[in-house]
Amino acid sequence: MTFFRFEDPWLLLILLSLPILILRERTIASVINYSSLASLKAVSQHHSKIKAMVPIVLRFIAITLFIIAFARPQEGHKRTEILSQGVDIVLAIDTSGSMQALDFKKNETPVTRLSVVKDVVAEFVKNREMDRIGMVVFGANAFTQCPLTLDQNILLSFLDKLKIGMAGDATAIGSAIGISARRLKDLKSKSKVIILLTDGRNNSGAISPLQAAEIAKSLGIKVYTIGVGKRGKAPFLVDSIFGKRLIYQNVDIDEEVLNKISKMTDAKYFRATDLKSLKDIYKQIDLLEKSEVKSIDHSEHKELFHYFLIPGLILLLTEIVFSNSFLRRLP
Repeated sequence: MTFFRFEDPWLLLILLSLPILILRERTIASVINYSSLASLKAVSQHHSKIKAMVPIVLRFIAITLFIIAFARPQEGHKRTEILSQGVDIVLAIDTSGSMQALDFKKNETPVTRLSVVKDVVAEFVKNREMDRIGMVVFGANAFTQCPLTLDQNILLSFLDKLKIGMAGDATAIGSAIGISARRLKDLKSKSKVIILLTDGRNNSGAISPLQAAEIAKSLGIKVYTIGVGKRGKAPFLVDSIFGKRLIYQNVDIDEEVLNKISKMTDAKYFRATDLKSLKDIYKQIDLLEKSEVKSIDHSEHKELFHYFLIPGLILLLTEIVFSNSFLRRLP
């Protein structure tokens, strides 16, 4: 950032006295300046007064420039160095078939769970500018959708591409934690976090959720778990021989296991039953896992006084030459 300042701004107060000095000088200058009497008849009284003022104007412009120069104008450049200890975060998001349930509303319109999750997670990502964030998706299988990155735009583009069933219709919670932990294990950071969101219970994968949680714990990784879905039965839109129709199925979230996972890894379990509660959960996690950010300001100043001093000297010399030659005052 570039800025302008005066090192000694109080000297500029002297400029306030210049109008008084100019009036005094005009009063004293009662004689017209000419180099000879012969030229006196050739010009009008109006032109005579203008010529009489030329030395005065030059002198006071020079004085103004000197005062500005003595006040030491400076051009400054301010640079802020940000030192941060970010948090490394992996977002593990369930894209199994049950995420198409229509038990969430956006603007009073029923929408799928995944649609709401994408919106809320996007806001969470935008608020974590100093953190490296990656994404793992899981269903019957689990895979890395986006490696950890500081580039929010890349992560958000991958988030936008999430589709229901892209990793299969089952739910491999253990595999999701395992792959997420593998992404974090070799990183040197202040805090390593997995935020796992699911609407079901583990029914797929080669490793159980609690075994995966033990691995995460041994690596110093916290696993925040979020169960998403209303309590009771949730509506699903399905195809039938009569077209699209709604059916209702029980919401089956393994809250006991999700709770154990979070407690084992010194984190927390949350339950989101609507859009507001889901937003609140990500806000709570955002507050719990804050990045340490320190800023150091560096300022450099360039002296500009010579841009005023040199023109002032030129004007003063010009005024002296004029006053002692063809604008000389007659006695």
